[in-house]
Amino acid sequence: MAFDNVCKILAEKYPTDFVRWLLPNEPQKIKVLKTELSIEPIRADSVTFLQTENRILHLEFQTTDKSETPIPLRMLDYFVRLVRKYDVPITQVVIFLQETSNEIAFTEAYVNEMTTHRYRVIRMWEQDSALFLDNLALLPLAPLTQTDSPQTLLSQVAQSVAKISDRETRQNTAAYTEILAGLRFNKDFIHQLLSEDIMQESVIYQDILQKGEQQGEQKEALRFCMSLLNERFGEIDSSIIEKVQVLNKEQLEALGRALFKISSIADLSTWLEQQQSQ
Repeated sequence: MAFDNVCKILAEKYPTDFVRWLLPNEPQKIKVLKTELSIEPIRADSVTFLQTENRILHLEFQTTDKSETPIPLRMLDYFVRLVRKYDVPITQVVIFLQETSNEIAFTEAYVNEMTTHRYRVIRMWEQDSALFLDNLALLPLAPLTQTDSPQTLLSQVAQSVAKISDRETRQNTAAYTEILAGLRFNKDFIHQLLSEDIMQESVIYQDILQKGEQQGEQKEALRFCMSLLNERFGEIDSSIIEKVQVLNKEQLEALGRALFKISSIADLSTWLEQQQSQ
């Protein structure tokens, strides 16, 4: 399940609330930047860019402490791209959703012998739950916040959801909350407190489930194709790997079939170029 993508949906649906949470100044005007910065192999699935009058807030949501491209390097990469494109101050925040003792969740800089780049880190399990319980936009994150009694906290969250007067908003908020609560609670316990019927009626909930299934299928297709490529050609140039990684599920399935006929790296490159031009 793409827990971090739920957070991305929330940040882009309620940008003002996220800016108020993470920046010290009251925003007058906020725009969600639908900009293309996901140059392979760095992916932007769980990244949101919010632009205020004179600053960009870059949010990156992390479910796990594992990342193909190290998080500090990824933050430096995005920082450089954003500065080059917009030339304004950038605030970068990595939000870790699930509690971990891994040092990456406590690392706030990219450091090598030539440069140091700093960014903020928020660990949800250290956040005061009161801020989230009192805010509709942040409420789905509340189950992940600091508490001495997780069960009591989830009960408080469920009560807050039940008080939402607008039915559609209540359905969607319940759906977001159920998904994120799954990082901390047993599914049966969540359903005791949050009505499963309300969640399943939510169009948003169904869309998130479908996207999660599609992402899982695409990852399996990519893993299968990479296995076939390694078996056929051994070590492959990184430029070719990057072209394979951006293929969608249907293209990956087509590549799997085409590999029975492709006999050389040159033929593979030609096939990939044809996919890019389509």
